[in-house]
Amino acid sequence: MARLGKLEVKEQNLLITLQDFFKTLLQKGEIKALLVPQRLPMKNVVMPTLVMDPEKVSATDPLAPVFPMNAAKAVSRLTRRPIQGPVAVVLRPCEMRAFVELVKLKQGRTDDVIFIVTDCLGAYGNVNYTRFVGPDAAAATLGFVDKALAGQDTACQDFDLSPACKSCEHPLAEKADLQIGLLGLDVKKELLLKANTPKGEELLKKLGLPEGTEPAGRKGAVEALVAKRTAYRDRMFQETGDAVKDLTKLTTYFANCVNCYNCRVACPVCYCKECVFVTDVFDHEPDQYLRWAKRKGILKMPTDTVFFHLTRLAHMSTACIGCGQCSNACPNQIPVMELFRTIAHFTQASFEYEAGRSLEEEPPLSVFREKEFIEVTGGKH
Repeated sequence: MARLGKLEVKEQNLLITLQDFFKTLLQKGEIKALLVPQRLPMKNVVMPTLVMDPEKVSATDPLAPVFPMNAAKAVSRLTRRPIQGPVAVVLRPCEMRAFVELVKLKQGRTDDVIFIVTDCLGAYGNVNYTRFVGPDAAAATLGFVDKALAGQDTACQDFDLSPACKSCEHPLAEKADLQIGLLGLDVKKELLLKANTPKGEELLKKLGLPEGTEPAGRKGAVEALVAKRTAYRDRMFQETGDAVKDLTKLTTYFANCVNCYNCRVACPVCYCKECVFVTDVFDHEPDQYLRWAKRKGILKMPTDTVFFHLTRLAHMSTACIGCGQCSNACPNQIPVMELFRTIAHFTQASFEYEAGRSLEEEPPLSVFREKEFIEVTGGKH
């Protein structure tokens, strides 16, 4: 059975409690450094920060409803080579799942990392968070958490949580070393700490926190949230499938694409050091454009936009974890996530695989399975 601890909430303030916890973690947890979301002084921006001084955690805000980047890339940079750890990283569930995929792709290591993952209540897009947050970022976070845990509408003005968050059926990360539980708890009084691994159990022991118990309502709260998100996800799959069901509709779907490649840069599991689309393979000769225009009568510029997304789909659909950073980064608000998540869901189901679920699962197409796709190969069971 997993070891449980609890954090008694101080002054009915979650953020002060978490900040004190992170400070204690650096002081007593034998942690060399802490990667944690923190409010920066400019424009209330929340970004991953690497902290070594316990006195520098006073602006940490891992519950802020904003997700400017998937921090799996930052963890990858920290762990590609052996480090003098351990380093604790505070992530959202989708960030941990992305890092699991990066480890499988030899882009990171888990040896010197302790994963601390919070229950995820969702986030607004970057632009919408700026409209949401107001002058007091801490108060905005606390108000959002109260509403989300109470099951109230999270819409604000003319926007709501990002579609990626509304369709995410993984609000928990049950394989994290230490899970910080919010759902089903009275967070004015206490938070749940659940150690899922020997690393997490050792950390709880070092911190000397009081034992906790999982409240009776937690399971129901999690199931209700997952059911709501799954229903939204299934509607999204249906609508997206209808929107791209032939080449004409797919071309329309990506009509506003300008080949900025922001979606590729923002994707946490798109790890190639050099993308084929920024090589001379797609640096066409001037005459080629004229030949295409002559044959068709008209040619959209830039070219290769749909081909770019189809190529990324072929590369990434087995590894996509649905974090939505592709859509978050798109300057023209193309629903990139909806298409990638839809295709990835069915691709991964075909391989009986789920990206980010387990380090032990080999990625599709990386191993030979004799009895795979029998209906195609014609073999026998």
